[in-house]
Amino acid sequence: MSNWKQRLTQDLEPILRETDPRPRLSAYHNMPYAIFRYPPDSEFALRGEITLLRTRLEQIGKRVTTISLAVCLDMALERAGLTAKRIDMAEKRTGTHKMVDTLHKVLADRQPLDVLVAELLPEHPDPLVDIVFITRAGALFPFYRTSSLLEQLTDRVATPAILFYPGDLDGAAGLRFMSVLDAEHNYRPKIF
Repeated sequence: MSNWKQRLTQDLEPILRETDPRPRLSAYHNMPYAIFRYPPDSEFALRGEITLLRTRLEQIGKRVTTISLAVCLDMALERAGLTAKRIDMAEKRTGTHKMVDTLHKVLADRQPLDVLVAELLPEHPDPLVDIVFITRAGALFPFYRTSSLLEQLTDRVATPAILFYPGDLDGAAGLRFMSVLDAEHNYRPKIF
């Protein structure tokens, strides 16, 4: 069994099965979420395991909401009037660096990613029943890092939530997004 799969099934899953997982997910009452890191090249295998985990949790009465950051990105681009064709043409005209900056501004300012994620959270959540999986973070590479997303969701997430993060651990609380970017060490949530 791979290291990430073992951490998923033997470390994280037993906590999510508890009547109230929040105390073991986070030391902060206004941040009932954690990060599950995995190697970026295991994305497709992880998606399959997430589906199985969701099924197991639903079989014991949990209600799992999955929020795809790839879907949130599509929503943001559509609402900002940016089609794939427009992005491609602009990138050819202005360069990749400028396009990365533009996409970051869309998710940070014009169509804030935290607002889009909040729109998809359960309407009347029960923290003893509901669990939120935030997936497909790799879709945001290289223009948006998830550390700011988690901070902006503080006080908005009432149920246990897990951000599935493609990257490497660097020290006790640092993460290297997609195992490429320099580590950010300002993650407060627990990292599995």
